Amino acid sequence: MAAAITANWAFVAARRGRRQWGTIPLSCSSGPNTRKLVLYSKPGCCLCDGLKEKLQAAFSLSGPDSLNHVTLQVRDITTNPEWEMAYQYEIPVLAKENADGKEEILPRLSPRLSVEIIHKKILAAFS
Repeated sequence: MAAAITANWAFVAARRGRRQWGTIPLSCSSGPNTRKLVLYSKPGCCLCDGLKEKLQAAFSLSGPDSLNHVTLQVRDITTNPEWEMAYQYEIPVLAKENADGKEEILPRLSPRLSVEIIHKKILAAFS
């Protein structure tokens, strides 16, 4: 599990000379039951950075209700004009990808929530 939790926070080169966050490989499994969680963010956003850290910690929790079936992708809104227009005043925004491939925006998470509560909310979103 530790190898799967190595957060790849390295930046991936993006269009327009900017950098974007890549997929954070926090899931051990990949297959038909793997679900995707998307975080819309941008560099320099302290709320985004705080949520990324809490999400990383939530994904590292083990036990019967672990998030092994969920992968997290962090998207830099400054690399896509559509994302920037949609989320520029709302980030950080969490969305889950439904079975049909469409994204569903999840309720905003308070920066004051504990890692355990964030973990439970992600599990509930995919239940």
